[in-house]
Amino acid sequence: MSGIDLLIEEHKYVKRMLVVMRKACLRLVDNKEINYDDFNNIINFVRNFADGHHHNKEEILLFNKMVDNLGETGKNVITHGMLVEHDLGRSYMRNLEEALNKFKNGEEEAKLDIIANAVSYATLLENHIHKEDNVIFTYAKRALSEDLLKSVDDECLDYEEKNSSTREENIGILNTLEDKYIK
Repeated sequence: MSGIDLLIEEHKYVKRMLVVMRKACLRLVDNKEINYDDFNNIINFVRNFADGHHHNKEEILLFNKMVDNLGETGKNVITHGMLVEHDLGRSYMRNLEEALNKFKNGEEEAKLDIIANAVSYATLLENHIHKEDNVIFTYAKRALSEDLLKSVDDECLDYEEKNSSTREENIGILNTLEDKYIK
């Protein structure tokens, strides 16, 4: 499997968690009690897998090569598009965590911020993943040299070997949450 194909495969796990996030928010809208552990597991999955594991590979192993080797177009698409969206997602997670703490401490209106930030993150990532899978990664495959693509493949494989426990642990969290919210 190529490094880019691995990134596309990981998007499937992230998209599954986005469904869980929306379902957890729907329960909150329906005035069911909030499960703080579940929301904390969602946040941890996003931070450790989607952002820490997956986005690290994108940013360090692929996007840097695109910025360095694909001229102004590569630089603009990555620095003013993909990286901005990664940072916006991180902001939504910080705001979600803050809203959960406020709600836990009795601020009823923070329920709105929980829902707003979780759903905003989910919507952002749905659109972001679509762009990466259908535009950015296709562009990288077409425009980067074979040597650079081979380097991405090798570095992604090496990263996976060194960090397989992070992947497995977070897929376990995802499966547990899906069992609770979807199945």
